[in-house]
Amino acid sequence: MASGSNPDSMDTDPPGGLSISVERNPPESRLLQLGVKSWPKWGCPTGKFPVKFDARQTCYLLKGKVRAHIKGSSECVEFGAGDLVVFPKGLSCTWDVLAAVDKYYKFDSS
Repeated sequence: MASGSNPDSMDTDPPGGLSISVERNPPESRLLQLGVKSWPKWGCPTGKFPVKFDARQTCYLLKGKVRAHIKGSSECVEFGAGDLVVFPKGLSCTWDVLAAVDKYYKFDSS
């Protein structure tokens, strides 16, 4: 019964428990293990736009800075160059791109 008894957690947990995971400056060995440099690349200019993840996405930012506002939540997650970020399947958020993004990314097939 303790899981629903903390009102503070209800304000910051996004719907369905979906949250963005950020690993700051992972070691090169971790990036090699994941095969990051073999992933497709994607970039975007500054601006705001909605994003919905129909599959789990892992990305590694080469440059840029983003503030992601999770839909239906007060949670805001910032990430940028050098960060390894995981977006769970089903997550909807708005990207506020503060500095143009260049990233490697991959979608999980499951």
